[in-house]
Amino acid sequence: MLENHGLNKVIDEGRQGEAIILEGGTGSKKLYVESYGCQMNFSDSEVVASIMTKEGYTTTRNIDEADVVLINTCSIRENAETRVRNRLTEFKKRKAEQPNLVVGILGCMAERLKQALLEEEQLVDLVAGPDAYRDLPNLIDEVGTGQRAVNVLLSREETYADISPVRMDQGGVSAFVTITRGCDNMCSFCVVPFTRGRERSRDPLTIVQECKDLFANGYREVTLLGQNVDSYRWNMSSKGVLKDETIPTTNFAQLMEMVALIHPDLRIRFSTSHPKDMTDDVLEMMAKYENICPYIHLPVQSGNSNVLERMNRGYSREWYLERIAAIKRIIPDCAISTDIITGFCGETEEEHQETVSLMREVGYDFAYMFKYSERPKTLAERKFEDDVPEEVKGKRLEEIIALQLKNASAAHKSQVGKIAKVLVEGPSKRSAEHFSGRDGRNSKVVFPKGDSKKGQYVFVKITDYTSATLMGELVNHAN
Repeated sequence: MLENHGLNKVIDEGRQGEAIILEGGTGSKKLYVESYGCQMNFSDSEVVASIMTKEGYTTTRNIDEADVVLINTCSIRENAETRVRNRLTEFKKRKAEQPNLVVGILGCMAERLKQALLEEEQLVDLVAGPDAYRDLPNLIDEVGTGQRAVNVLLSREETYADISPVRMDQGGVSAFVTITRGCDNMCSFCVVPFTRGRERSRDPLTIVQECKDLFANGYREVTLLGQNVDSYRWNMSSKGVLKDETIPTTNFAQLMEMVALIHPDLRIRFSTSHPKDMTDDVLEMMAKYENICPYIHLPVQSGNSNVLERMNRGYSREWYLERIAAIKRIIPDCAISTDIITGFCGETEEEHQETVSLMREVGYDFAYMFKYSERPKTLAERKFEDDVPEEVKGKRLEEIIALQLKNASAAHKSQVGKIAKVLVEGPSKRSAEHFSGRDGRNSKVVFPKGDSKKGQYVFVKITDYTSATLMGELVNHAN
């Protein structure tokens, strides 16, 4: 999971709970892939599609014609797992009519529940963890011999750097590019280090080449992905020791500059940052390049230092607010979003109110907000009691959601009258006469089509707003 570690962040905020389904390729065998959860899962599914395409498969949106069904899963919250179990039960019924159908589960849930899914519930034929996707063709062959197949070995080296992902959205505008895998932060509420393994960074030259290829194929925006992008370090161990003295090191700020220099029309975003690793050199690099978007997702999780200590977050309220101050000083118009968990173990009303006061002080543009959901094998499960009643969790969640709606409305109101540079993503969902896109601050902007086209940058004067969307009219230039 991308930071928001214990939460279910989706590809598109308006599509929470939906599966992302791939389609493409020219092979004779049919592969159906559903992806649940975070951006990393979506990116991984594109890697899986690439591996399987080379084995003669075509990805399809029609499950009725599939020979192999793979579900890429999220194990971050209990209800995410429940949705996947329900889906697998549907596929089990389908197998009664189509005995040769191969059903497999990938990702974090596969890593965590391999035995139950394979043996006890017999919902799947194969299980592949996040580092085992290269082995999928062999696992499918093993299933063909009448066996159930599993590979959930975690790797300290695998980054899939040599694989060019099959893009779900051919002719698309935005794409995800994975720069790190795994996580070394042991937040007490989070299962990710146990399902995705230790952190490792990808060769920067392969990242730059992938971004160049995307730009050449018409993409105009890339999002650099990692559990914690700020800790990206190529050719350096987690202890700060050079791995190869003949190769220069690359940190995250340097990587962003390498990607920014590909072309001024290639817009760069990243997700996600960890407050304890967010350094000024990253902020200064963002300020240096116009095509690095002025938007930072900086998860706080709680506004109380004692709760943050129980969460093992590695920073205090004061540290976090100092980082916010640095962002606003170095990038004055930067939009900031966050993750917040209500009702973590032992959270008192006073501690909750410190989260509320921090939200008011920061004035987030957007937030992902959830009730705490205890996950098996985490430090929190072993060390703390999940003792905040569900009713209290719910009321606290309602309070912060209501406050965030006000914050979001205020942030959007401040943009009225300004001219935004918007990357056109396509038709608006509500009107065929309007296009929608996103500005650099990651706000959705809706405007009359005019003569604009998908994939273009246009200038839009903001005339109205809601808490979720900006509305405006096309202008000829930024002045």
